[in-house]
Amino acid sequence: MYYFYQPQYFHSPYHPMAYRPILQRPNMNHRFVQQPMNQPNPRNQQNPGNQNPYPEVDPNQLYDSANETKKLMKDASIVLERLSSSKDFDKQLMDHAQQSQSEEVKKLIKSIGIESDVDILYTPDSLRLEFISQIADSDCCKLSIVLKWR
Repeated sequence: MYYFYQPQYFHSPYHPMAYRPILQRPNMNHRFVQQPMNQPNPRNQQNPGNQNPYPEVDPNQLYDSANETKKLMKDASIVLERLSSSKDFDKQLMDHAQQSQSEEVKKLIKSIGIESDVDILYTPDSLRLEFISQIADSDCCKLSIVLKWR
C-alpha cells in the first residue's frame, strides 16, 4: 500500500485551517539550579524574636487625609445641592461655559459658599469639578465629580 502526501490548497485566507499555529518546543534548560552550601537560604530562616521586617507604620497622614476629604465631600455636597435645586443657576453656568468664560464659571461655583480649592474643567458634554486640599504644602487628597450636561 502506498501513501502519498497530498498538499491542501486554501483559496481563501479566511478559511479556518488556512493559518495554523507553529508549535515549537520551548527553549529551556531543565537542569536543576543548586544553591552553594556555604550561603544559607534567606527564605528558610526563621524571623528571630518575631520582629517585623517592615518599617513602623504612621497613620497620621492617612488620618489627616481622611479628615480633609470629609471637608471636600461637604463642599461637594453643597455644590451638588445648588446644582440640583436651581435651574436658573445651571443655565447661567452653562451659558458662561459655552462662551468659554472660565473666570465667570469659577466665580459662580465659588459664590455657592465653598471653602475648598476647586479646579473646574468643562467640555461641550460635561462639567468636571476637582476639589483639592493640601496639608503642609503638599496635596493630600482630591475629590473629582463629573456631571454630564448634554
